[in-house]
Amino acid sequence: MKIEIRGAEKLSFRERQVVVLKETGKTTNEICRTLNISSSTVATLYNRARAKGYEVVIIIPGSALGLFEEDEDEQSKGK
Repeated sequence: MKIEIRGAEKLSFRERQVVVLKETGKTTNEICRTLNISSSTVATLYNRARAKGYEVVIIIPGSALGLFEEDEDEQSKGK
């Protein structure tokens, strides 16, 4: 699985850090400990980032979902 943040160029470095941690499921308390910042700072950075309009895209290969295993097996047999 791969995560892509579209519009990340609009975000500050610290906003990107908070967004990545938040979007990967970290709690505010975990983010506070990781970045050594207060919960109000986490909230401020996250809200600023959201206002700038980023988009998170999760890229999951079809094989991880069990959707394309047959095609991949057929290709490897033909090689």
